Amino acid sequence: MTDFIAPAKPIIGDEERAAVDRVMRSGMLAQGPEVKAFEEEFDEHFGLGRACVAVNSGTSGLHLGLLSSGVKAGDEVIVPSFTFAATANSVALTGATPVFADISADDFCLDPAAVEAAITERTVAIMPVHLYGHPAKMEQLLAIADRHGLAVFEDAAQAHGASLNGTPVGAFGKFGMFSLYPTKNMTSGEGGMVTAADAETERLLRLYRNQGMAQQYHNEVVGLNNRMTDIHAAIGREQLKKVGGWTKQRQENAAYLTANLEGVTPPPVADGAVHVYHQYTVRVPQDRDGFAKALREEYNIGSGMFYPVPNHELRPFQVDVELPETAKAAAECLSLPVHPSLSEDDLGRIVGAVNALAAAGA
Repeated sequence: MTDFIAPAKPIIGDEERAAVDRVMRSGMLAQGPEVKAFEEEFDEHFGLGRACVAVNSGTSGLHLGLLSSGVKAGDEVIVPSFTFAATANSVALTGATPVFADISADDFCLDPAAVEAAITERTVAIMPVHLYGHPAKMEQLLAIADRHGLAVFEDAAQAHGASLNGTPVGAFGKFGMFSLYPTKNMTSGEGGMVTAADAETERLLRLYRNQGMAQQYHNEVVGLNNRMTDIHAAIGREQLKKVGGWTKQRQENAAYLTANLEGVTPPPVADGAVHVYHQYTVRVPQDRDGFAKALREEYNIGSGMFYPVPNHELRPFQVDVELPETAKAAAECLSLPVHPSLSEDDLGRIVGAVNALAAAGA
């Protein structure tokens, strides 16, 4: 039996282990100098030109970004339904209402025309997701926001290093959030990083993550404990040294798959976009679930279905709205392994298996 090809594979090396040990020996385990250094290095590495604020998860980052931007009960924030539930959850946690708009077929991200149609008098912001590592149509979305006096927030959970026409994701909106969960393009073990467009947003992010305090026992807002530990920051600092090479390998793996796959629709890349391939997501128009099952059982190759149940159909939301491109993507999308640990043999096996199944009509 051939070895299993995992759909994702976190890479943790001796450098990360040594960094954790260094922090453990220091005695400074909570938010401290490692977190500060990680924030500064994250901004420098990705060329964001913004203050970065480290938190304990990507979901926390979205939640605190929304709170710091003044989103509150009674407001509406337009989001895609074709995304992980944290996008809509973070809006709902502020008391606001996530309003679901359809995606574009060509990039799996928010469709600007659908966004404009969803705007009401209660809309305060648009929050696109740079899904799978491909940037959303930010120029059109920013223009819509400008016409209607709305804020733009970025869910860049999967898009470390992605860019559009030279501008890195996370540098377009009032805030941007990057997840540092283990399966992302880089990790801190768990965590998130939030970019802030202005000093007041940064100040509030730092307050909200730390029980509402800038000075101990002088709470300014009702805050949370969403701090990142120095242990996690130390891991993240080491990963920053490696993520550029990993991204290049992901892009090379994706190029090989695109050049050689048959019978499935590969992920397109928009003009001016840099795709970082958190996922390599193809469309399987007939029996996607059966295709994935055959990949696993017949060829020992893992894959992922992101996301078979759109947010608007989840129990907490249950919104009756027609989102045809979302429904189609939820039924057809399958993410194949693209991570940097894949060997040439692995890539050849993936291509051979997918092409054989597609030819057989699996």
